[in-house]
Amino acid sequence: MVRTQKLNTSTAIFMALFHVGAVAALFMFSWKAFFVALFLYWVAGSLGIGLAYHRLLTHRGFKCPKWFEYFITVCGTLALEGGPVFWVAVHRKHHQITDKPGDPHSPRDGGFWAHMGWIMSGESLHNKSEGLLPYVPDLRKDKFHMWISKYHYVPMIVLGLGLLAIGGWPMVMWGIFLRTVFLLHSTWFVNSATHMWGSKRFATDDDSRNLWWVAYLSFGEGWHNNHHAHPQSARHGLAWYEVDLNWYAIKLFSWLRLIWDIKLPKLRSARIQPVATDSPREQALAAAYSGD
Repeated sequence: MVRTQKLNTSTAIFMALFHVGAVAALFMFSWKAFFVALFLYWVAGSLGIGLAYHRLLTHRGFKCPKWFEYFITVCGTLALEGGPVFWVAVHRKHHQITDKPGDPHSPRDGGFWAHMGWIMSGESLHNKSEGLLPYVPDLRKDKFHMWISKYHYVPMIVLGLGLLAIGGWPMVMWGIFLRTVFLLHSTWFVNSATHMWGSKRFATDDDSRNLWWVAYLSFGEGWHNNHHAHPQSARHGLAWYEVDLNWYAIKLFSWLRLIWDIKLPKLRSARIQPVATDSPREQALAAAYSGD
């Protein structure tokens, strides 16, 4: 079934302008702008979305000092995916009813819907805070998270002005427009592509899949079937060949004593077991890994 809704004009125009800006950036290339954009892609996509919004705030996969939590949360606002209240609430709702009626972004309602249609329609609940708050009782108690959720666009504006002052319009076009659009689609592919294509290691009751190229684009978020089987785990890539840069960052910060109490899957006693169709090699790897 393809889900269709009336287009949210303001959201569609805003997204269209950012995509036009991303294309325009290609005609304003400089190596300095390229590497700044690459660095910001990591800051917003890995520190911000992967570590802060997803593995910490949504699933509480580890603990850290409040100042560090707030810092990486601000990094998350640079992805242009809304504030933490919106992002966390939508993702928790997704896990609650994954690929069932009411899932905010299931490919069962259409691939385009899951990728970006749910954003373009206005059903993304960006402006429906009352509908979101029941999903984030923990964030509601935190004044900073409520404040940054209201003013999540401020860090992006400050960053844009800083880039303009440092490197002119080429820096803005690459560091804001192209970098943001590329990251948006990388995140959206987790919602769409990893529920449509890839391999299924665990017998979850949803359509989640492990998809290597999405994992590479999103710093490890594409090992999505692993994640849906063990949602609180801070580690998504469970085999040596499942590159999970967000997990490597978590390990690095744990060595620096900025992260502790890391949640890992205990696969031998897991509620959801590997599917029988896995290759013998994958079954052996899964059985060997206990999360210790």
